[in-house]
Amino acid sequence: MDSVSAIVGVVLGPLMKRKIQAKPEPVVPADLLEQAKRAVSPDRLNKVAKCSVCGGETTIAGAEPLCWVCRRLKISAWREIEQQMPAQE
Repeated sequence: MDSVSAIVGVVLGPLMKRKIQAKPEPVVPADLLEQAKRAVSPDRLNKVAKCSVCGGETTIAGAEPLCWVCRRLKISAWREIEQQMPAQE
């Protein structure tokens, strides 16, 4: 079938034109769409805090800005130190 379409394309060449497609009618009214965009835009403007260790995204939930991974590693390190303290005494 591909050879037939290639032959038709060569024979008709510049005489073939694409059908102009009509612009689709908008589903959502423009004013409602604009209102939704404005409602979302303040969320994008909030600067995301960066982790002081790895530079990943973090929430401001403590004295140090740490991402959840670094926070968990820090807690684990504290637990290891607490477990080793009695053994050293």
